[in-house]
Amino acid sequence: MESRAAVAVVTGAARGIGKRICLELADRGYLVAANDLNAPDETVDEIRSGGTDALALPGDVSDEATVRGMVAAVMREFGRIDALVNNAGISTIVPAEETTLADWNRTLAVNLTGPFLMCREFGKVMLEAGSGSIVNVSSVAGLLGVGDRAAYNASKHGLVGLTRTLAAEWGGRGVRANAVCPGWVKTEMDDEDQAGGGYTDGDIEGRVPMARFATPEDVARAVAFLADPGWSGFVNGHTLSVDGGWFADGSWESLRRGKQGR
Repeated sequence: MESRAAVAVVTGAARGIGKRICLELADRGYLVAANDLNAPDETVDEIRSGGTDALALPGDVSDEATVRGMVAAVMREFGRIDALVNNAGISTIVPAEETTLADWNRTLAVNLTGPFLMCREFGKVMLEAGSGSIVNVSSVAGLLGVGDRAAYNASKHGLVGLTRTLAAEWGGRGVRANAVCPGWVKTEMDDEDQAGGGYTDGDIEGRVPMARFATPEDVARAVAFLADPGWSGFVNGHTLSVDGGWFADGSWESLRRGKQGR
């Protein structure tokens, strides 16, 4: 049976940015289908505790059969799909010359092939309905080169390219595609990455004109804006930086820190 409420599918929903996106969309009235490699039960329980229905969609987004099964589950449960948020991602921090083929392939599988499969399969449903919004979570590393992240940067640049291509192909058929490009976000993934010793809080805060990390809420609200046809109905093919000015700022370090008041 088709739901009257709008339905959103969010990948990488167990923690961090993805969990916050699920909660933000649920607060705005969406029914949420939450995906992660393992069932994101905590996220689903938290949504349901707020009085909104939610569906757990465990599975690997880079597996074609699994993605098709997700579409079937969402249509069986809710009967429609209004917004798709491709947030699932992994980081690989290693110099390019030391990047193994296995690490390269797995990073692109999760960060780029997965979003493609999700867009293709859920996009078919949206195209048949003549409406829908796709929001891909890329990164400032999808707009700039960041050292020691060849696979990650390539996947996030590719995701921007996929977004723009879908916008060109599907915009005239009622389906919009946009991307958000966060800077560094204070999440569990950041804690894990910093544990390797590659950077500190001060490194990130010193690079950002606003002198702080993004929060999951910053990103979730940007996603909610792009998902909502009432607010962003003529926004298509856009990359929305949620980075405190990182991408805009070409200053050298001492100049930038001086403008931060440090």
